[in-house]
Amino acid sequence: MNEYIGFIAASLTTVAFIPQAIKTIRTKETKGISLPMYLIFWIGVLCWLYYGIVLEQTPIIVGNIITAFFAGIILYFKISNIMKGKEKP
Repeated sequence: MNEYIGFIAASLTTVAFIPQAIKTIRTKETKGISLPMYLIFWIGVLCWLYYGIVLEQTPIIVGNIITAFFAGIILYFKISNIMKGKEKP
């Protein structure tokens, strides 16, 4: 039963990033996104992923792999826009 709750939680928190990732990919616009927040968040997600691997907890592992991917896309575009001079850091 607890594993089902884990999968539900992982699914919901992961799916929450998909609309922002799609919007960022389509528009390449990241001015309203905080670089420090996304960088800290992405590192936190990687830590959660490591924690899930250590505990061998599939919901934590799967959810954080997907979340790291989508948050990483957004982070990539944010850093890319800063490096191209389209945005200030």
